[in-house]
Formats: sequence, structure tokens, C-alpha cells
Amino acid sequence: MINRELIRLKVLQIAYAFYQNDERNVASSEKELFFSMSKAHDLYMKLLALIVALHKDAYRRLEILKKSRITSNKSMSELERFTGNLFAKQLEENVQLCSFLENESNRWDNDAEFVMHLFNMISESEVYQKYVFYLKNEHDYREDKEVWRKLYKLFIERNENLDAILEEKCLYWNDDKEIVDTFVLKTIKRFSQIHGADQPLIAGTIDDDDKEFAQILFRNAVKNEEEYKGYMSEVSQNWDLSRLAFMDTIIMQIAIAEMINCPNVPLSVTIDMYVELAKLYSTDKSWMFVNGMLDQIARNLIDKRKILKVMNNNNN
Repeated sequence: MINRELIRLKVLQIAYAFYQNDERNVASSEKELFFSMSKAHDLYMKLLALIVALHKDAYRRLEILKKSRITSNKSMSELERFTGNLFAKQLEENVQLCSFLENESNRWDNDAEFVMHLFNMISESEVYQKYVFYLKNEHDYREDKEVWRKLYKLFIERNENLDAILEEKCLYWNDDKEIVDTFVLKTIKRFSQIHGADQPLIAGTIDDDDKEFAQILFRNAVKNEEEYKGYMSEVSQNWDLSRLAFMDTIIMQIAIAEMINCPNVPLSVTIDMYVELAKLYSTDKSWMFVNGMLDQIARNLIDKRKILKVMNNNNN
């Protein structure tokens, strides 16, 4: 089963493209939706594999230094400490990631120069230097995870050279990277040493539940466009819907589709998820507007008996 945050993102992207297309073919848009969902997961695995590639590059450098027989070299000592990182070792052995890489033709080996350059930047950073300098004789798993979380945010999360490489490999990936970065960071945080090589990653198989959830959101959002805009108008007060950011309107259409047609998803979860998408993909202040609108729409739908859910009073 694919992460539902990812499904919501892909539905938003495909719905946005749907409205840009004069033909507006629901069937072809759904086909594109399922394909793009699988490609987003490939990016997630690709970025995890980049951590492994950087760790392997450190090993490669260490082996070169060992063969040179310069035993007093400071870099050798640093590399020995860095390559002992418990989190990176565990990720390198991960069953799901290894299975993905077995069938992956675009491996980071094909971009060895980029990986080497990226590791040069990492090894010169304050985060790296503090890690290898203060590292005790015994590695601490939590510290080993934390250093990679910091390095990811500094050198991978926002990296124009990496973005260019990814765009060459898949046109979908530049649109997906910002949110996929958050999935990678969550994965690092959730890793547990006790799981070893069997640590679960986000699944990549699109099962029937994933397809059904994606179809429910997309089909209802576009089929019931006028009805859902009516719900927006009822709570928009002095706002003219035609003046709203186009992306805000689409985000709210999909959110309303989820509120009405996904009875097992709490309203607070739905609102939070689409507010986050507004933060990522709309204007700077859109998320506040979307949050307030969706909160009031949800309350109205409860009053109208359109949905049988309980509203969390903590929602603002």
C-alpha cells in the first residue's frame, strides 16, 4: 500500500493538469494518476539509495587510503568513523531497497562524479567534522541517524545539481521531490535498529485500496466541481471564488471529496493534509485561508447531514 499523503499529492497534480487540458478525459487522467504514483515511489527509493551511494563512496576513499599505507592520515581516521555509521549500514542492507536496486537501471553508479562531488561537500561541512571528531569508540544509533538527517537536509533536500540530474531521469520527479524529501526524512526518523535489514520502508505496490482511494478523490473532485464550489461559496463570506488562487480551489475540491466519500478518515486528518499541500503548492498565505475554509465547510456538511463525522474542536 502506498503512503496516502503521496496519493493526495498525485491526485492534486493530476487534477490541476486535468483542468489545464481542453479535452478533460477522466479515464486517461486516471491512467496517468496511477503511473505517476509509481514514479513518485521510485524517487523515494532513489533518494534513499543516494545515502547508500554516499556511504559507499566513503568506503571507496577509505580503501584507497589503506592501500597507500599512510597510517597517520587524518582523513583515514575520519573515514573509518564515518563508514561505521550504523544507520547507513542498516539502510545499505535493507531488503526492500536492495530488491529495488536489483531491478533499477539508473543506479547512482552512473552518476559517480556527482556522488563524489557531493561527498566532498559533506566531508567539508561542520556537521560532518563535528560527527567524526566527537564520535566515541562505540557508535550511538540515534546519533548516527541524526547526522544523516542533518546531512540530508543540508545537502540533498535543496540541491540544484541533484534536481537537474533527477529531471533528466524522470519528468515527474522535480514536481514530486519536495514532498518526497519529507517522506525520506520521516523514514530516517522511524528507522529502528531492532528491525535490522527488515526495517519497513514505504511500500511501492499500488494495491486495490490505493486505486480506490485515488479514484474516489479524483472522480468526485472533478465530477462534483459545481456542488463543491457551492459549499465553498456558502462559507466564503465576501470572497469572490473567481478571485481565489486556482490551486486553492482544486485543493479544497479534493478535500471536500475526501470529507464526504471517505467515512473512515477523520476530518482533522483531511484538513491537516490539504493545509500542508496548500503550504507546499499555493501562495504564501493560502494555507491559512484553506484551513479556515475547510474547517467551516466541514461544520456545514455536518449540519447538512452530508457527512456523519465528529468535528474536532481543536481545529482552527
